Amino acid sequence: MNTEEANRPTEGDGAPVEGGKKKGKHRRDKPWDHDGIDHWKTDPFKPDDNPSGLLEESSFATLFPKYREKYLREVWPAVTKALKDAGIGCELNLVEGSMTVRTTRKTWDPYAIIKARDLIKLLARSVPAPQALKILQDDMQCDLIKISGIIRNKEKFVKRRQRLIGPNGSTLKALELLTGCYVLVQGNTVAAMGPYKGLKQIRKVVEDCIKNVHPIYHIKTLMIKRELAKDPALAEENWERFLPKFKKKNVKRKKTEPSDKAPEEKKKVYTPFPPPMPPSKLDRALESGEYFLSEEQKRERARAAKDAAQGARTAERQRQRQAAFIAPKEEGPSTTGRGQQGGQAAEDVRALAESLKKKTKVATSVHTHAERGKGASVSTFLAPEVDMEDGDRGRRKRPGAGERAVTGQDGELIVRKKSRN
Repeated sequence: MNTEEANRPTEGDGAPVEGGKKKGKHRRDKPWDHDGIDHWKTDPFKPDDNPSGLLEESSFATLFPKYREKYLREVWPAVTKALKDAGIGCELNLVEGSMTVRTTRKTWDPYAIIKARDLIKLLARSVPAPQALKILQDDMQCDLIKISGIIRNKEKFVKRRQRLIGPNGSTLKALELLTGCYVLVQGNTVAAMGPYKGLKQIRKVVEDCIKNVHPIYHIKTLMIKRELAKDPALAEENWERFLPKFKKKNVKRKKTEPSDKAPEEKKKVYTPFPPPMPPSKLDRALESGEYFLSEEQKRERARAAKDAAQGARTAERQRQRQAAFIAPKEEGPSTTGRGQQGGQAAEDVRALAESLKKKTKVATSVHTHAERGKGASVSTFLAPEVDMEDGDRGRRKRPGAGERAVTGQDGELIVRKKSRN
């Protein structure tokens, strides 16, 4: 080995390093760092870890809406007790509508004030107090996602926010089961509580949903990842080949123009001249002659127009009331012949009259003797003889002394004088 190779710098294990610098010369083996250590494990912070407390006082304040005042007054004793155990002081100001948390001399955890700040933020965003108090735990974090500035259209924003909630809250329930986070959609923000990994997934789903990406795609992906995580053989592999790939489709909607427009109106011809100035109120008054009328005449014209409009409305209301008393048109054949048209109705009436005449003749020929004795028959009621000379109109003429009643061939009752023989 020559002199140059001997003077070349090497790494900690003796390997040469390019560039003439020794890399990792201060790196030493750490006996407490080995493969069995979980670097993501969160160790609890105890009062013995910081016996001297904090040197400076820190405080945070946040405002809450008016409708939360009654609920906060009810749950504030429980909030005060939970913060007192962590050495944090709190104050509820109903005049200003604010909540304030601050450190005290008994505060031993420096991160407890950050947890208390998140607690009052969640309480202001309508999170229930039992759920919001869980933020004081070391393994629980929160994230407030602002969704109001992503889209401008209010109608689309409301529709996509409802899409995130799902029917009867089913979409939120699925996200909570897959991510292990608590999610609450309130107004222009989404409050989420859970581990860091779940919060990252929730933020991605919420922002994509407001950007018109349906949450069902993320739910399918999360379900597949959940099943793949159960297999230890796939723990160190890439899961891209197992995950579904959704293609973005831009469906162009056909713009339909109203067909009532004329062809020349649909296609506008370019003209370099600006459109004519619309007439002002004074111009319209000059054209109609209203400008030259006196104040009394203007009032009379306005009163006449008002009376005309009122009369039209009254007539319309009267017509609507009378419409309820108009009988509807009946469908089907009419028994009286009134609903039928032309000769058909007359023919039916004529046929009915002929049938009644035939029945009258049959009845008269069979009961001739009975009719003479009783002086009445069916034909008498069907075709009675009316004495027009008598005072009583419609009264049947009875045979007098020396007369007898005889029925003719047509069933008519004829009164004849009796013969003396």
